[in-house]
Amino acid sequence: MSKKYDIAAYIWPSYTGDEPRTRIFWPEGMGEWQSVRSANSKYEGDSWPRKPLWGYVNEANPDVMEMEINCATRYGVNVFIYDWYWFDDRPFLENCLNDGFLKAPNCNDMKFYIMWANHDANQVWAKDLSDTQASTVIWKGGVTFDVFKHVVARMIEKYFCKENYYKIDGCPVFMIYEINTLIGGLGGIEETKAALRYLRDEVKKAGYPDVHLQMTTRNRHALNVSGVDGEPLRYENTEIMELLDIDSSTHYQYAHVANMDRDYLDILKDVEEVYERLGKEPKAYFPHVSIGWDNNPRYHRLGGAITKNNTPENFEKALRMAKKYVDEHSDQVPLVTINSWNEWTETSYLEPDDLYGYGYLEAVKKVFVDEE
Repeated sequence: MSKKYDIAAYIWPSYTGDEPRTRIFWPEGMGEWQSVRSANSKYEGDSWPRKPLWGYVNEANPDVMEMEINCATRYGVNVFIYDWYWFDDRPFLENCLNDGFLKAPNCNDMKFYIMWANHDANQVWAKDLSDTQASTVIWKGGVTFDVFKHVVARMIEKYFCKENYYKIDGCPVFMIYEINTLIGGLGGIEETKAALRYLRDEVKKAGYPDVHLQMTTRNRHALNVSGVDGEPLRYENTEIMELLDIDSSTHYQYAHVANMDRDYLDILKDVEEVYERLGKEPKAYFPHVSIGWDNNPRYHRLGGAITKNNTPENFEKALRMAKKYVDEHSDQVPLVTINSWNEWTETSYLEPDDLYGYGYLEAVKKVFVDEE
């Protein structure tokens, strides 16, 4: 019997105009497709502009998501990790999940889980403001304990209960993007420990064995937390995981651990070292693969890192590294995370385009489906 891998691609739920507050950033009413559509070549050899082969579809439309689910599962992607936001005392960009994916007639053909993208929202999503030098915070990502309780209730009542919510040992998986922001909003390490105990208690009351808490890990010493008024406290990611009783980690982007302004194969050397280090830690690490990095579509000017040579063929090499890690850690569930299904404006997406067609998806299928 062949091994079954859980290939989980992140979804950036901005490709719709159905959420009224998206007009703050994308006034044309099509979400961040507005930035994709207006992206232009900024230097000789630039791969932009690019176009989606499916068109500028509304991913909050269940008919669209039915097609995307069929495609994803055909190529071996069987889990979506939805970026989920809570800003200004209510959810933001939730309708891609609620109205698109969950209302698609075939949604039970694949699993999903939530990554709480609890970072600040700033001007970078609005292309006409993104070139400004200072970061302008529009909504803060940190929350108080009272707000945290609303988030917990929403997770349990609206998502964890779904038949196709992704679970490990019966425990719904819930990922937190910025642990330092969570700690800052709640007021410190001890307050965060108490909040996460509350989360576990509420999940158990709802009838689950527990919650599987996952965090997005960064550079080894990247966590700088202070609570409300304290001096900065520096922790390694593994120390925070022990302190807060977090079950596992993965990455969201290679950009969090490597210099992306170079050849993709050089980046993979750094990633291999990260795998080796994290594979020795007591807490589970699930290997991550990013397709690349270039967020120039979000800007009028040229600036920032641009990954070179991240072809489908080289992406396949990254997938093989992740598969090797999974096979060597057979005590863990065989989960691999990929950035991403649709991070178009960061140039790291599986969805087919006019440059490589279905090339990245073909690489996933070749490694995780055809060869098993």
